Amino acid sequence: MPRLFCFGLGYTARALATALAGRGWRIAGTTRDAASREALAAAGYAMHRFERDHPLADPAAALAGATHILSSVPPDADGDAVLDIHGADLAALGGIEWAGYLSTTGVYGDHGGGAVDERSACRPAGERGRRRLAAEEGWRESGLPVHLFRLAGIYGPGRNTLETVRQGRARRIRKPGQLFGRIHLDDIVQVLCASIDCPNPGAAYNVADDEPAPPDEVVAYACELLGVEPPPVQAFDEVRDTLSTMA
Repeated sequence: MPRLFCFGLGYTARALATALAGRGWRIAGTTRDAASREALAAAGYAMHRFERDHPLADPAAALAGATHILSSVPPDADGDAVLDIHGADLAALGGIEWAGYLSTTGVYGDHGGGAVDERSACRPAGERGRRRLAAEEGWRESGLPVHLFRLAGIYGPGRNTLETVRQGRARRIRKPGQLFGRIHLDDIVQVLCASIDCPNPGAAYNVADDEPAPPDEVVAYACELLGVEPPPVQAFDEVRDTLSTMA
């Protein structure tokens, strides 16, 4: 029976785990949150705590029998914690048929408004993108049959613009010429399952819906669907100092 081990059983990885468990797979993974570990263990998953300052208590036992590996753990200022702490343990595993690393389209950086594909140069402009690109290289060099998945903005149940509007947190910020790509959670799972079913180690995939749009238009459309008045448009240059670093 195949066994998936997920470093970081968060929003996206849990959706994949649910799909594979429905096929009869065994699921194991990590999360930093004690309540999440308890809930996932109750669902039948073998759960472990992992973070940079808290390695797997018994890596050999935790990883034993794994046939597939997925990491959704973002790199920090020191690098990729999974590879830094358990890279040797992963390299020593036998029988790994597939490994996946969830990255971001942010590794491409600014291409002046031009479209990018998997052949485009990666030249991230920010620190987060540079960390991701370094992590990708680390996974490529790990000795595992790694596949890179560069995800656009993720949305899905409980995590979407409709919910943001309902909660009164939506803002229509307009920056002329700026478009964002997005991808639904179910589509990510479909892509991951397709890769698992037809491995191509070393491949990188841009996982996006091919329908980039200005963020203020997405908010306006969500408001239209909900039948509510959209918030006023705000110019990016006028509100940039009120935004988080990520925003």
